Amino acid sequence: MSVGLVFVSHSALIASGLVQLAGQMAPNVSLVPAGGTDDDGIGTSFDKVTRALAQADSGDGVVILCDLGSAILTAETALDFLDDAQQASVRIIDAPLVEGGVAAAVAAQTGADLDGVEAAARSAVDVFVASSSPTRNRDADRESAAPAGLTDETATEGGYSRSVTIINRDGLHARPAADFVKLASTFDTPVTVNGRDAKSLLAIMALGLQKGKVAEIATADPRGRDAVDALADLVESGFGEA
Repeated sequence: MSVGLVFVSHSALIASGLVQLAGQMAPNVSLVPAGGTDDDGIGTSFDKVTRALAQADSGDGVVILCDLGSAILTAETALDFLDDAQQASVRIIDAPLVEGGVAAAVAAQTGADLDGVEAAARSAVDVFVASSSPTRNRDADRESAAPAGLTDETATEGGYSRSVTIINRDGLHARPAADFVKLASTFDTPVTVNGRDAKSLLAIMALGLQKGKVAEIATADPRGRDAVDALADLVESGFGEA
C-alpha cells in the first residue's frame, strides 16, 4: 500500500493526462483523476472528487492536488462530507498541479508516508521560487557547466563524492530522474547532486543536467559511500537508455 493521489482539474483531459504522466514514474501508486464536470465539461464535480477519494484511499492516506481556486473549493467540500477519521488521512496541497503531482507520486512510490508525500508536493513551490532567482540560475549554470568526460571520486574528511558524466541522449529527463530519486530514497543517508537534495525529484530536474554535463554526487555522512556509489553507477549505466 502507499499514499494515494487525486488530481482535481477543471479539465478531464488534464487530470487523466497527469495520471498517465505520473504513472510512468510511479506505477504502483493509486493515481486517480477527478477532472471536469459530471458530463466531462469544463469545471469540477463533487461526485467525481468523492468517488476519487474512495478509490485512491488504500489505508495510508490521500493527497489531493488541484489546478484552480474553485477546484480547491470542490475538494474541500468533498472533504467536509468525510468522517473525522477519514478527514485526518486526507491532505489538500496548494502546489503546482503538474510538478507537485509528479513529485508527490514519486515520493509515494518510494514508500513515503503522508507527511513525506505532502512535503514532496510542496517542494514544487520552493523549486519555482528558486528557479525564478537570477542568482540561482547563474549558480546552476556554473554547476552544470563542468567539463564533459570527467569521472573521478574524492574522499573528503568524513565525506565522499563522485563526479559522473551524463550520457543519456536527452539528459536527466523525468523518467531517469525519477529512477535516480527512487534509488536515493532507499538510503537513509543524505546525498546531494551538485549541491541539491538527491531525494527531491524537482530539485534534480531543476539542475537541467543534459548529455555531457557532470553531476557531482556527494555525501558528508561517512555512512553514505554506498549511496553515492550506487547512484553514480546508475548514472554511468545510462538508465538503460544509452
